Amino acid sequence: MNHRPHHDKAKTMRRPPSMTRRAGSAAAALCAALAVTLAAAGEPPAADSEAGRGPAPASALGHVGLPQGDGGTTTVFYPTEAAEAPVRKGPFQLSWAEAARPGRGNGRLVVISHGSGGSPWVHADLARVLVQRGFTVALPQHAGDNVQDPSDPGPPSWAKRPIEVSQAIDRVAADARFAPLLRFDAVGVFGGSAGGHTALSLAGGQWSPRRFRDHCLQHIEQDFSSCVGFITLLRGDGLDGLKTAAARLVIRLRFSDDTPQRHSDPRIVAAVAMVPFAADFDLETLRRPLVPLGLVIADQDVNQVPRFHVEAVRAACEPRCEVLTRLPEAGHGAMLSPLPPLEPGSVAERLLGDPPRFDRAAALPALHAAIAEFFVQRLGPAR
Repeated sequence: MNHRPHHDKAKTMRRPPSMTRRAGSAAAALCAALAVTLAAAGEPPAADSEAGRGPAPASALGHVGLPQGDGGTTTVFYPTEAAEAPVRKGPFQLSWAEAARPGRGNGRLVVISHGSGGSPWVHADLARVLVQRGFTVALPQHAGDNVQDPSDPGPPSWAKRPIEVSQAIDRVAADARFAPLLRFDAVGVFGGSAGGHTALSLAGGQWSPRRFRDHCLQHIEQDFSSCVGFITLLRGDGLDGLKTAAARLVIRLRFSDDTPQRHSDPRIVAAVAMVPFAADFDLETLRRPLVPLGLVIADQDVNQVPRFHVEAVRAACEPRCEVLTRLPEAGHGAMLSPLPPLEPGSVAERLLGDPPRFDRAAALPALHAAIAEFFVQRLGPAR
């Protein structure tokens, strides 16, 4: 039986006014960009089949896009017996069977929430591992915070994202190709960065824009990129004071709403948050997560500094949550696989690029396998 989600939000946040990013001075440019893009990081079974009981008979990757009411697309990857073909998506060379007939899987759905300004393609490697374990995987396009439309990131998006995950479940459940093959009483959710914020929300976490403001006003120098996104960096020069002052001003003006933000969906029974933005959560609400919660920590993350975010969550929720994987040499971009090309010397390269000692080829297959096993164990058999 499908369950309707519950959403509790007393106030709808207003979209910030449109402003140009290009101004005549460094201060004007920073203020204009902040006012627009302030954000953190800113990616068929039989009825009695059982999840994880050996490899799924159909393990090739199928792909289809489901239209969203807001004009976006929910990407669905799934097991199929059809042959794959090469596919080019932006800078990525991928492979799948387009619009192929769904094959036998384990009857379970996992939803992936991409990061700020992200796309489904940067999670294609994890999706493939999940499909090989029998899962169907849905990736909603988060409105105003995706690669095609990055106009409304940060707290305005964070308030909508959990609802968009619930809508993605509804969308898959209403599709005649998938509805007979899946049970929706136990769904998993994975997210990284802003998607990790989504996963924490769906695990029972409560946050508010004012908590975001308070964190950034107190820790702007130590956690600068979490508060201003991919606009600029502190570089240890004479402009740093100007940048932090401008950021504080915009943050203080825009994020005063202390309305608790929360969203629950009884269909979601397990969550994984990787390198999440988490400094705006009331940690008391995560001491006893509503569902089994897995964390992935990248110790070299300079975009969401772990001690302010994922480590704070870990300290609050252990032993009722678990660290699935700790990546000692990894940065924030470890959540992206494949990793998009990053312009040398850019802000994105600094925040998402792999640290020199990180061995992506060795670390990420084990990470993806651990995430898949977590969902196999937590979602249980689809009967």
